[in-house]
Amino acid sequence: MKTRAITGFFFVIVMLASVLINWYVFSAFFLLLSAASLAEFYGLIKTTGAKPNAIGGIVLAITLYILFALINMPVLGAGWHTVILSPGVIKGLVGIAIVLSALIFINELFGKAAAPFANLAYTYFGLVFVIAPFICFYALGFTQMTYNFHLPLGFMVMLWANDTGAYLSGRFFGKHKLFERHSPKKTWEGFIGGVIISAGVGLLLSHYYTELFWGHWVVIALIISCFGTLGDLVESMFKRSIDVKDSGGILPGHGGLLDRFDGLLMAAPLVYAYLSLVLN
Repeated sequence: MKTRAITGFFFVIVMLASVLINWYVFSAFFLLLSAASLAEFYGLIKTTGAKPNAIGGIVLAITLYILFALINMPVLGAGWHTVILSPGVIKGLVGIAIVLSALIFINELFGKAAAPFANLAYTYFGLVFVIAPFICFYALGFTQMTYNFHLPLGFMVMLWANDTGAYLSGRFFGKHKLFERHSPKKTWEGFIGGVIISAGVGLLLSHYYTELFWGHWVVIALIISCFGTLGDLVESMFKRSIDVKDSGGILPGHGGLLDRFDGLLMAAPLVYAYLSLVLN
């Protein structure tokens, strides 16, 4: 318990610092985090005997992340930003992504794997399951054409509030299992408690971060609670299907990166989609 508490404390500090310092740190940190999470995913898949193209998938993921980051990069005037944001650079990265995708297929074509399309499926599924959600979360910081930490910070705080509320409510009031086959400890009482606490935090955030109407903050909290829980269940289903307890051991007492960001994997794309509709 002590190890878990210490790890959790430093984890929160690092996450907050990555969002609050500036958009350079925010961009670089989540690039590394998403790439490490994808590497963890591929490592888990390999325990089943499949052979996804981990190197090709990670390089392609980094290219796609950088491409999306540049498209969302705030305009800061003349200088190196003008060069980086030029159409030529963007088109060049698109070209690199296309070539990398072709090379992944060519690698399987000349390989000797018994199930090459399974390897391809796992390679590209990692991009959808892991990288796309991190990109959507990253995009929350640039919904107003410049970097604003309010939305990514609010997302993390509401996600943590949901997890804490669900844990406490489930511990003290939990009686009815939510989805026992994949997560025996989760209960409906815990789920409802997490929703209430997260919505309350969203309402509180609306008083300080006024770029969104309070109702939008509450809706975002509901999306995070519902789909964050779904992400937790899906990740549990994934681990049970390959017979592992934790996705990794990089966070002592907490498991791996996918264990810590399972709620983000499903919730971030839905929150991004909702805000895209609301803000436009």
